[in-house]
Amino acid sequence: MTLDPEVLVLAPIGRDGKIASSILAASRISSCICSSLDEAMPLLDRAHCLVVAEEALISADRSLFAAWLENQPAWSDFPIVLLTMRGTEFDKRLAFLDRHLIVLERPFLASSFANSVRSALRARARQIEVKSYIEQKQEVTKRQNLLIRELHHRVKNTLANVRAMMGATAMSTDSVEEFVRNFSARIVSLAETHSILTDDYWQTASLNKLLEGELRHYETDDSPRIRLEGPNVALIADIAVPVGMALHELASNSAKFGALSRPEGQLAVCWSVGSSGAGQTLSLAWQERNGPPVQTPKRRGFGTALLEKVVPVQCDAKVELDYQQDGLRFTLVLPLRETRLVPSYS
Repeated sequence: MTLDPEVLVLAPIGRDGKIASSILAASRISSCICSSLDEAMPLLDRAHCLVVAEEALISADRSLFAAWLENQPAWSDFPIVLLTMRGTEFDKRLAFLDRHLIVLERPFLASSFANSVRSALRARARQIEVKSYIEQKQEVTKRQNLLIRELHHRVKNTLANVRAMMGATAMSTDSVEEFVRNFSARIVSLAETHSILTDDYWQTASLNKLLEGELRHYETDDSPRIRLEGPNVALIADIAVPVGMALHELASNSAKFGALSRPEGQLAVCWSVGSSGAGQTLSLAWQERNGPPVQTPKRRGFGTALLEKVVPVQCDAKVELDYQQDGLRFTLVLPLRETRLVPSYS
């Protein structure tokens, strides 16, 4: 693999080019000798300095070179070491080089030439540092703008979810006390999902963390009765919020009427990720055991509506509620989208 030269040397007459290159080699500075300005032009973007004899420019068509210098970005001041003859006046045809120029008269001392090139390379290194700083600032600004847009989107969605939860909770409760209790629990669950999302700049939430957040209140250290089994899965925000709400309804229902309402009750939540023609797919199964006998509910409340209608629509998912006699079984299959608005920090 050939590395790009630090310095281009354009001195096609006599031995100036070879002498300049050998001096640079002795100073451990890589260089490339060019026979003409046309040969040097394609290499300029990869080099850090140009050493050029004035006669090489005067005898060439300088228009493309002048345009290249004129179109340099704001951070760039490409350094040029111009080799002139001692005792001659500066050729006005080369005035376009003025902003970039270090003039060195020939014949020159090897040390003077090496020091001039080192000075040019140091200047270029500082410019590249400025470029890096500008790019970092631009990236930060871009991230901030994307995050602000995402925050507006999330706030609107959150308020819509809260309004829907409030209305549905009011319709499915019989007293103010029950409404406050159920509505507050749903708000807390929604807030916990949002807290997980903020750890990744509102982009993704871990399925495992969502489950642990909903189920840790019901686990016992002396006799574990909840089993979570599956790979690490990151859900984008638009999926994580409805899935988090669904898990809360399942856990809350289990604690009131299902397996988690009894000490001997058990819950297994298992999930896997597979591939389909459209991408990856998440399959999740919620299975309760050893709880009270299960019956299909006569009244379909907020939780049932969320699981059977909201989640399928918002997540493009397939769901199934199976009221088995020995325990509720809920299955969920949804496509995993990987779109991020904001790049993750390394």
